[in-house]
Amino acid sequence: MTRPAPLAPSPVERLARARGDLRMGVPVVMTGDGRAMLVVAVESLDTDRLDALRALGQPELALTARRAETLKAPAYDGDIARILVPEGMGVEWVRALADPADDLRVPLKGPLRSLRDGSSDLHRAALHLVKSAHLLPAALLVPVAHGLTIADENALTLLTLAEIAPELARMSPLHSVVNARLPMQAAQAGRVHIFRPEDGGEEHYAIEIGKPDRSLPVLARLHSACFTGDVLGSLKCDCGPQLRAALAQMGEEGAGVLLYLNQEGRGIGLANKMRAYSLQDQGFDTVEANHRLGFEDDERDFRIGAGILRKMGFASVRLLTNNPRKMAMMESCGVAVTERVPLKVGKTVENAAYLATKAAKSGHLL
Repeated sequence: MTRPAPLAPSPVERLARARGDLRMGVPVVMTGDGRAMLVVAVESLDTDRLDALRALGQPELALTARRAETLKAPAYDGDIARILVPEGMGVEWVRALADPADDLRVPLKGPLRSLRDGSSDLHRAALHLVKSAHLLPAALLVPVAHGLTIADENALTLLTLAEIAPELARMSPLHSVVNARLPMQAAQAGRVHIFRPEDGGEEHYAIEIGKPDRSLPVLARLHSACFTGDVLGSLKCDCGPQLRAALAQMGEEGAGVLLYLNQEGRGIGLANKMRAYSLQDQGFDTVEANHRLGFEDDERDFRIGAGILRKMGFASVRLLTNNPRKMAMMESCGVAVTERVPLKVGKTVENAAYLATKAAKSGHLL
């Protein structure tokens, strides 16, 4: 990670700062394609800031194509839609387009005018950034003539598309922070490793059972954090039983590695996961709920797991999974999968439909 000057933040560090700004409702300035735009996350937008933004230009709402489809708004840019915010429409109107909580109560929000001319690269980068901050995938952008001046006068974080686009696309390098012995119910010989990404994101954990031989395929599990299932014992999913069964099997075999990846809710964060649960209570399945929020079926990045395994010295795995996507990602990242070990536990009356959806729409082998 290089810096232009010893005390100045690098592009990665400015991205981390921008995520914090967006979560707090503070705009950031993005430049590229010969333009400059003020960007604010819709979820944290308030009336005063919307009024201040509107005084500078006409706001444009960036939504994912998934959310635009629900709103029947054309997504002329393919993966995203740019919608003009009409004069007089306030925060409640803007947020209603981003948040599907009231879609059934207030189904008609248009007519909506989608933009089709001009570049959408800044809008796309803004959505990527808002997603990575675990906010609703919706951003408000206002074109401005003097972006650098506005950033300087208002102490706003400045991001240039040329610098941040590669950083948004790549997986942040991970670094080992510390590891220590931890006796567990599954095995007395346990060790927890902490890995921290350079981009200021969540740390990830590797739980090593026994002393696995690095020259042999290790029994491994990529487990995404699930607060509701792992901690609260939720009956809506099978995550808690899978976690405990994987550790138990590694304990029985005397060796294994469980990677606990902080990618809650298939990578959308706990707040958005709860929004998806609320939509499920309205009758949508897990995939439909994600789409109505504006997310893909699965937003996780399993390259993280492959990177940790390689850093720990493992080149091949016997993967405990029902998800073929995890196997494909391991292989594409240079970690050989010598065997898929099924993990079929935790089916309940409450999660039967959820598991059926994972099998039918996400390809899980259940």
